[in-house]
Parts: sequence; C-alpha cells; structure tokens
Amino acid sequence: MNDSSHYRSVFSPGLFAGQVILVTGGGSGIGRCTAHELASLGAQVVLAGRNADKLQQVQAEIADAGGKASIQAFDIRQEKAVRAAVADIVAAHGRIEGLVNNAGGQYLTPLAAISAKGWEAVIHTNLTGGFLVARECFVQSMQAHGGAIVNIVADMWGSMPHMGHSGAARAGMVSFTETAALEWAASGVRVNAVAPGYIASSGMDHYPSEAGDMLRAMRDTVPAGRFGNEAETSAAIAFLLSPAASFISGSVLRVDGARPHLRIGQRHRPAHAHLRPRAAVRPFGGFHLAETPRVFRDGGEAND
Repeated sequence: MNDSSHYRSVFSPGLFAGQVILVTGGGSGIGRCTAHELASLGAQVVLAGRNADKLQQVQAEIADAGGKASIQAFDIRQEKAVRAAVADIVAAHGRIEGLVNNAGGQYLTPLAAISAKGWEAVIHTNLTGGFLVARECFVQSMQAHGGAIVNIVADMWGSMPHMGHSGAARAGMVSFTETAALEWAASGVRVNAVAPGYIASSGMDHYPSEAGDMLRAMRDTVPAGRFGNEAETSAAIAFLLSPAASFISGSVLRVDGARPHLRIGQRHRPAHAHLRPRAAVRPFGGFHLAETPRVFRDGGEAND
C-alpha cells in the first residue's frame, strides 16, 4: 500500500487539468483507482455506475484528496439511460474529453453450463454496454471536439476457461476498438484498449469462496511471478489518455506480466520468486487507498 495520503502517480501534475473524463464502473476496483489517479492529475472525473452509494463514497474520497468528481448513476446496458446520462454530463460540463470504458462483470462457469440468459447478460455488460457509452460520447461530444477513449478488456488470448462468455465479449470489444479507431480518427478521436491480466483487485471478491484456491494459484502461471495491482493498470490507462499517446490508436496495451505467452495448462514459477523482486518487475504502489482482496487476506498475500 502507498504510505502517502494522496495518489502517487508517475505522470506530471496537472496533466489532465480542465479535462472532463468519464469513468464507468468507477465505484470499485480498477475504475475507482483510475478515477483517483485522473483526479490527482487535475481531471474533472465523472464517476458512473449503477450503485449511487458506491459512487458517492469514491466521490468523497477524491474530494478528501483535493480532487474533483461528480457522479452519474445509470445502467450502461440500457440505451435510453446511456443517451440521457451522456447528455446530462455534456450539459453540466460542456464536453467529454476522455472516456474510460471500464464497467463490466462476469461469473465463473464452464461453457456447457451457461444459459442463454447468462450469456446475454455478460455480453450486454462487457460488449454492448461499452459500445453504447462510447457511441454516445462520440456522437454527443467527441465528434465535434475530439477526445480519447480507453476500453478495458481482459487477458483472453489463448482462451478464458470457465469464462467463455466474458472472453467472447472482450474479444468483440477489441474488434470494436480497432473499428472505432478507424471510423472516428477523422474527428480527432483516439480509441485504444487496456487488457489487464491477473490483477489483485476488489473484483476478485465477487467470486464464490470455493474459487479461492484457484484464484490464489493463478499467480504461479505468471512469468513475472506475481499478480498485478490496480495502480499498474491505471497507469496504462492514463498513458493512453495522455498527449504522449497522440499517435497511438486502435491498439491494445496488455498489463499482464507476460502471462499469455505461456502454453495453455503450463505452470510457471520463476526460480527467483523467493527473492526480493528486482526493480523492473517490482509492484508499483501508487494508489494510497489500495486494499488487498479478501481472497488473499484469507489465504495468503497476492504478492508475498
């Protein structure tokens, strides 16, 4: 955990000063962390999600740290709600310079046990919802003013066993990212994606307790020898939103410790894993409010 009382970003203070950036799924996990970092860099962050109470809590955290955030509670799967929410944001702030399309969710189950309803729910959350929010941000603001979009996908290269519905949706979002980057380039809009690998985030607490052993064992399949953290994912997002990425569009930035390069089923535990991690792969503790997921507190630390 970061010992500071404020976010410790690697980026220059004021990087996003005056910019309005919408972060969906901003009430927890990677979205919460990203909202904190962007606010610490001067952005007016708009926190979006279905749970207003969670959004208000993060809004208060950001205010306590000296940042600016507003909230917009809506369901990204509902087209009319998305259109109305984006209109409200534009009316309140004038425009939307950045979008972090982070909201999503899935559950563990093998393909043979996924119902049509369950499949559609995950597709709507992880693909359709992201498309709707991006489309409305483009149509209502970015088409006229430009902007940058970062879609959050997942480590689905080489398959996503027991999460096939999510893998299909995330692969679709990568294709959407590439197409939107092409179609919206003439309006000065860049569209990229960040693909988090195994990240020790609060999202892991939504899985059933019986999945604990499996979740803890996933670290052994990462060549870097550890889980990533929310701040490392947020840094990738901030970079792609920043002017330093002005010639990057239609790309996917993986934050995964090289895990997809292993063959399926292979376990990898680096020989030096018991040693102190070297600087190049040592965890970055930028988020001052980071918390270890319960699954690791109960059964061993994520990066011990």
